[in-house]
Amino acid sequence: MATTGQEEFTLDTAAELAAKEGGARIEGRSPWALAARRLRRNSVALAFFGIFLLVVVCCLLAPVYSSHVSHLGENETNPGGVIVENGKRIHVISQGHTTIVNGVPNVVPGGVPIGPQWGAAGGQYVLGADELGRDVATRLLYGGRNSLFVGVVSAAICTVLSVVLALVAGYFGGVVDWIISRLFDLIWAFPVVLLGIALGTALTINGFHHFGINISGQSLWIPTAVISYVFIPYIGRPLRGQVLALRQREFIEAATAQGAGALRIMFSELLPNIASSVLVLFTLIVANTILTEAGLSFLGAGVQPPNPSWGTMIAEGQSMLANDPWLSLFPGIAIAITVLSLNVFGDGLRDALDPRARVRVEHA
Repeated sequence: MATTGQEEFTLDTAAELAAKEGGARIEGRSPWALAARRLRRNSVALAFFGIFLLVVVCCLLAPVYSSHVSHLGENETNPGGVIVENGKRIHVISQGHTTIVNGVPNVVPGGVPIGPQWGAAGGQYVLGADELGRDVATRLLYGGRNSLFVGVVSAAICTVLSVVLALVAGYFGGVVDWIISRLFDLIWAFPVVLLGIALGTALTINGFHHFGINISGQSLWIPTAVISYVFIPYIGRPLRGQVLALRQREFIEAATAQGAGALRIMFSELLPNIASSVLVLFTLIVANTILTEAGLSFLGAGVQPPNPSWGTMIAEGQSMLANDPWLSLFPGIAIAITVLSLNVFGDGLRDALDPRARVRVEHA
C-alpha cells in the first residue's frame, strides 16, 4: 500500500532486508568465545605462551637428554672424567700443572670445571660442568622440572584454597567473613620472602610429621606447601571483594527464593561469575611462585640439595662467579624467560577476558 510515494514498511519487508544483509548468519557468542577470539588476535601473548610451553617440554624431556646425550644423571658427579673435543682430551675438572716463568717453576692449581663445550663428542657438557663434574645442562633441565612442579602445583593449591575461602567469606558474611578476613590480614602482614624463609627453614630441618602425615625435609612438598600458604591472601582478598558485590545481585536472590542451598549458590552461581578472574590470577601467580621458589632455594629454605632447582643452581654457582659465571647465568636466564613469558601471557589473557577491552571482534 503506497501512501507517500514510498512502499509501506512492514515486518515482511524487514525480514527481507535482514536476509539480504546476511542477518540470518548472525549468531550469539558466549563471553568465553569472545574472549578466545580476542586472545587469538593477540599474537604477542600467544608467542610468549608458546615460549613457556617450549620451556616445559624441554624440562619434561630431561630424562631423554640425560640418557642419550649427557649420559650423566642429575646428581651424578664426574670429577675425574675426560671428554674429547676436536681430537683433544680435556679433563672435566682441571688437574693442575706446573709452568716455568722466567726460569722459576709456577704451580697452576687445578679444580676448575670446564666451560661450555660446543664441539665435544657426543654433545656432553654443552653448558659446561660444575665444581663436582656434574653436567650443567642436565641439572638445568631437571632443576626446571622441580622449579615448575613447585611453582605450578603451589599456585594450583593456593588458588583452590583462596577460591573456597573467598566464596565462604563473601556468601555468609558476618562472623565467618570476619574470621577469614583476619586470616588474610595475618598472612598479608608478613613479607612473602620472610614468611617463606621462616616456615621453609623450620620444615626443612624437622620435616612434617603430624596428623598421620610424614613428609621429610628433603621433599618437594615442603616448599610447595609453604609457597601455596604465603600467597593465599593475594588471590583470596580480591576474589572476596567480587563475591561480596555479586552476593547482592538479583540472580542470587532469585536462586535463594527457588530454594537453592548455600553450596549450590556458591559453586553454581557465584563461582562461574568469578571464573575469569580466577583464571587470570592463577596465570599471574604461577610466575610469582616460581620466583619465590627460586628465592627460597637460593637462601636454603626451598628445594634442598642435592635436588637441583634453578634457585639452588644459582646458589651453588655464586662462589665461582668470577671464573665460571655460566653456573649461575644459565639458570638465571631460564627463570627470566619463564617468568617473562607467563607475565606477558597473563596480561594478554586479562585483556581478552575483560569485556571492556578495546579489541574489535570481527566475523570469521
